[in-house]
Amino acid sequence: MLLASPRGFCAGVEMAIKALAWMVRAFEPPVYCYHEIVHNQKVVQRFEDLGVVFVDDITVVPPGRPIMLSAHGSAPEVLAAARAAGGYVVDAVCPLVTKVHHEVKVRSGKGYQIVYVGHQGHEEAVGTMAVAPDAMHRVESVGDVEALPQFEEPVALLAQTTLSHRDWEDILDATRRRFPHVWTPGRSDLCFATTNRQSALTEIAARCDAVVVVGSANSSNTLALERLAREVGCSRVFRVNSAEQLPSDLQGIVGVTAGASAPEELVESVIAHLDPTDGVEEVEITSEDEYFPPPRELRDLLSAVEAFAAFSLGADHRSHPSLNDRSIPASQVLAELS
Repeated sequence: MLLASPRGFCAGVEMAIKALAWMVRAFEPPVYCYHEIVHNQKVVQRFEDLGVVFVDDITVVPPGRPIMLSAHGSAPEVLAAARAAGGYVVDAVCPLVTKVHHEVKVRSGKGYQIVYVGHQGHEEAVGTMAVAPDAMHRVESVGDVEALPQFEEPVALLAQTTLSHRDWEDILDATRRRFPHVWTPGRSDLCFATTNRQSALTEIAARCDAVVVVGSANSSNTLALERLAREVGCSRVFRVNSAEQLPSDLQGIVGVTAGASAPEELVESVIAHLDPTDGVEEVEITSEDEYFPPPRELRDLLSAVEAFAAFSLGADHRSHPSLNDRSIPASQVLAELS
């Protein structure tokens, strides 16, 4: 077995899962979450078992109940409606998505028409498009770019963070042909973790008789890994949510990777199920040490709780250690939730 590295949880998913876990511990159920916190069935089910209610309409949340907004980013009107409901609101949007939202605000404010590369109906794309709906034009293919009108205004090109590089590069080239002076960010919108997972899979896929991609069908970056494995020439590619979905006839060299919202425990269960006779070789192309701290609203809440606890116990709050979750992986947090 060849095991791709990096794989699994990215920094944004780590942050979001730990944030929702803190919400579960801080408030009596139900805690509400707008959209699935991340795109993974196992993670969502774990939180549902603890009383988290996932909703796709913010207006159905009862007034006064705590609300978390998912890592994919929310439309401005959703954030406003959540705050107006009167409950405690934590926005767990990934900082990389926040960067794209900021780019949309700045470019649209300067009069640009924005070509946005994103998947129809994906939560991240929906939230980003809502930042400046009158200036946004969503595309998914070269044909979509060719069908765009000839804008009189300057044009900017932005992207959903979880796109594959191959999808992005084709559309980037097509957009530059249509609009030679198109503005693009100095730093790519594509998530570094998505890129790293695709590069790691590329490193092993050509050597494999079969590739297993662990992750859910509504995860954009997981589906991109599945497509990539086929594009680089692997004849047998399987996307699974759990080891039970694996075919029974896998032979030869099997590659394994996981989408950015898939917990490591699922990868471990796949390895145990396949039980490779010649062992596991982990192929690491780079190490990741990116860390996103908890959302500001949650940091404020936890700091207040810590200060109250220190005061009530008679401790000197000035010597009380500050919140530091960096050393605690989200996979451990999930495993310990009960």
